[in-house]
Formats: sequence, structure tokens, C-alpha cells
Amino acid sequence: MTLPTLFVPHGGGPCFFMHPGEAPDPMWRPMQAYLAGLIASLPERPRAILMISGHWEAERPTVHVGERPALLYDYYGFPEHTYHLRWDAAGVPDVARRAAALLRGAGFATDEEAARGWDHGVFIPMMVAVPDADIPLVQLSLDRSLDPAAHIAMGRALAPLRDEGVLIVGSGMSFHNLRARGPSVTPVADAWDTALTAAVTDPDPVARTERVAAWESLPHARFAHPEAEHLLPLMVTLGAGGDDAAVCDYRDEVMGWVVSGYRFG
Repeated sequence: MTLPTLFVPHGGGPCFFMHPGEAPDPMWRPMQAYLAGLIASLPERPRAILMISGHWEAERPTVHVGERPALLYDYYGFPEHTYHLRWDAAGVPDVARRAAALLRGAGFATDEEAARGWDHGVFIPMMVAVPDADIPLVQLSLDRSLDPAAHIAMGRALAPLRDEGVLIVGSGMSFHNLRARGPSVTPVADAWDTALTAAVTDPDPVARTERVAAWESLPHARFAHPEAEHLLPLMVTLGAGGDDAAVCDYRDEVMGWVVSGYRFG
């Protein structure tokens, strides 16, 4: 069975785990509920997850081949307990090397590494989506060029994994301007999100690819993303989605931002 591909918002820092034993702040609860339902929403349980986070860029696409990656607490100024969170899923070196081979076959120079920990763009949403850490995971970096077309092509190369029991997940934010908060931001964020969603869900796969690759031409694009790294995981999942239809399966307002999650297939 062919698994879908997903682009999910990962929230802000350790947002779902700020208060031990309690629900997160109300603004994060819809996102938490969305992430908690991801695995159950799939046609079958994946044997592994391949995740692309907006928090890892490398000189060229790089796969993590470690068997038991540590966690990289790459957020700052949060309560002490959030630097001791645990998510102990196994790595999957064979899937990592299969992904690298697919990328190389498509002409991408690709590296491997085993020392870096999983960043919070991986372990924070996965602690919600896979709380028992019982689905192994591989992380793939962004290419530091942050070229949209290149990342869409990376996704196309990785598409065969969907038929091999591997769930491809992009982890970022559809709106990521950390300085823009409050009700005055919402109309702008909403206009951006509406335009992005229209591009992502274009029923013509060729037009969809062209529109999303040209994301900077959408209304308020550089306000929504002063830097592109949190949007690039969407490009990979779109590419891996191929001709499959796309839907917006999560939309909510957080801190004045309007954020969405997307599914292909």
C-alpha cells in the first residue's frame, strides 16, 4: 500500500511539554490533537518514518545513519525539564542508506552522518504523534541552497519509499515569522495561508509544483517566511507526493499566525 506524505507544523520549541502532567497552553491544543491523530489516520502503520526538519541544513542532502540518535535540545530559554525530555525511537540505517541511494540515483551528491542528535523539529512532534517511540525514524537534512525546485526533486527521488512502508514527513511551519505576533498579524497570515493552500492543493500536479516552487510570488511571502528553511520540508513532501491530490488537513491560528498542515495522497 502506498503511504501518503505529510507536511506538519511542529509548534514553538517544546510547546506541548511546558507543564509536566498538564495539557499544553490552549493555543497549542488543536495542533497537539492534530499530531496525536496522524498515525491512526494512515491507511496502514508505517514500518519507518523519514523526516525532514526545518532545523537541519547541510552542504548537501545528508541522512542520519545512527541506530540510537540522542536528542538535540536546540531551543533556548525554556524550563529546565524541557532539556531532559526523552523520545527513544530507534534509527533505521538501512532506510537511511536506501534514501541516500535514491537521491544519488537522481543526481544528488549525498552525505551520511551518525553523530548529530534529532532536533526539536523531529522529537517534539513525534513525542505527540508516536508517544511510545515504537516506529523507527530516519532524519534527512535540507540542502543549504534552500532551492525550492531542488527540494521538490529530492522528494520525487524519495517517492519509492512510500511503497516500502516508509512515511515521509516534512516538519516545519507554514508561517514562521517569530517577531510577528498578535491580532494585527492574523489578516496577513490568513491571506498568505489562503494563497499557499490554493497553490498546494491545485488539482493540476504540474501547476501545483510550479506555484509552490514560486512561493515567493505569493502574497506576503517574505513576511510569512523571512527565511525559507521552515517551508522547504513542504517542498520535499510535495515532490514525494507526485501526482497525488493534496489536501489541507490542519488549519488553526496560533499567536496571531495562521498555520496549516498538508497531506499528499
